[in-house]
Parts: sequence; C-alpha cells; structure tokens
Amino acid sequence: MSLSISLISKEVKRIQNKYRESDPFRLCRLLGISLLFSPMGSHPEDCKGFYLYQSRKQAIVLNEDLPEALQRIILAHELGHGILHRKASGLHSFHDFVLFDETSVYEYEANIFAADLLLEDSKVLSLLNDDLSFFQAAAKLKVPAELLDFKFRVLKRKGYKVVDPPFVSSSNFLKNYSEKE
Repeated sequence: MSLSISLISKEVKRIQNKYRESDPFRLCRLLGISLLFSPMGSHPEDCKGFYLYQSRKQAIVLNEDLPEALQRIILAHELGHGILHRKASGLHSFHDFVLFDETSVYEYEANIFAADLLLEDSKVLSLLNDDLSFFQAAAKLKVPAELLDFKFRVLKRKGYKVVDPPFVSSSNFLKNYSEKE
C-alpha cells in the first residue's frame, strides 16, 4: 500500500513539531537511529547510503566519500525510509540495490519525505516569487532539480499554485546522481 503525499507531509510536520528540528543529522540522534559512515566510493553508481532495521534497532549508513551536501540529502531520504517504512523493511535494507516490487513506491515516498523535510514551503515559494527559473531555484536551494520536483508535488498537494517543472523525476534519481562540485 502506498502512502499519499498528504500523509507523508503530515508525518514530516509531526516530527518537525515534536522534535523542533528539521536537520536530518540531529533528527537521527533524537529518534535513536544510529548513524554510521563507511567508504563506498565516489562514482555515481556507487551506493550512497542505506537504512537497516533489525532486532528493534535502526541504523543508517552513509557513504563517507560523498560531499556533505549530498550526504544530507541521502540522509533525509534514508530517514524517510526509517520513519515511513520501518515495519515494511523487516530484515531488508533500503538502498540502491534492493530488488523487490515495492522499491519504486518506497523510493518515491522517501523522496517526498526528504523534499518536504529539507525544503521549507516559504523558502521555495519565495524563490519562485523572485522570478527565478526552476533550475535557478534548485541551484539557490543547493539541491538537485529532481528533489525540487518532488517538493513541487508536495506544494501542489497542499494547494499552492506552482507551475509544472520542466521534467518529471524518477523515483530512483538518487541512484546515479553525482553532485557537481
């Protein structure tokens, strides 16, 4: 069963209000999720991170070879798996190489979660009101355009009138994403 954008957005808001926090690194600590770093390579196809849940213990492993800004996005995405999909994960891990039918749905939901957690509605709307293009807004926010596309989906669901982005992002855009430094 897939979760609606509205339910995911409500969960993001609930966590932000409960912990008075939006930073994914601090949220992990507050939620009792172990955060580990491991070298996994810096090529676009290398694993960027994954979420594990076993024996009532949660952990997120991030690729330490990635730039910090990309680690933040990956962490928010994996945190989405931890919050939205913990019971579905069982002994599975969520990462680039998991192969089961619901992967794209889970990836989509984790992207919605990450976009809503990392990008404040007011900040995104303010940039759009400054007549910035979609890609200029993404650059100013220091996020991939694909993540901004997911935020647009959230904003539309909340009733904001935003123009359609110039493309539709796939659920697995983070898999081969590499940050241009």
